Amino acid sequence: MNSTKMNATETYHTDQAPAAIGPYSQAISADGVLYTSGQIGLVPGTKTLAKGFEAQAKQVLANLQAVLAEAGCTTANVLKTTVYLVDFADFPRLNELYGEAMGSHRPARSTVQAAALPMGALVEIDMVAKL
Repeated sequence: MNSTKMNATETYHTDQAPAAIGPYSQAISADGVLYTSGQIGLVPGTKTLAKGFEAQAKQVLANLQAVLAEAGCTTANVLKTTVYLVDFADFPRLNELYGEAMGSHRPARSTVQAAALPMGALVEIDMVAKL
């Protein structure tokens, strides 16, 4: 595990997900809970967004799964997600892709429409998971 201890917290980084594009960590844990930063559809190592909503949503979910794995978690550990969509017309397809990624696990979730997301992304998701 590639983590850095900071007091009672740990930060997590994996090369299997895009590096943070600002002064933050891919994820941080405290008191047995993992908080991921929002992931957009950046393809790891390329600094480019996947093309189109479906490709971006799949990449977001893959990025989050990689961050969860770095912390020793899977989607089954997820307690809560927040989804940000630029266009709510993408909501039905997001639900399909999200359902496939989460399997039978159904954590709490909020979905909001955002006027804009970093780098022109169409979707961003963050997760809270139990370690």
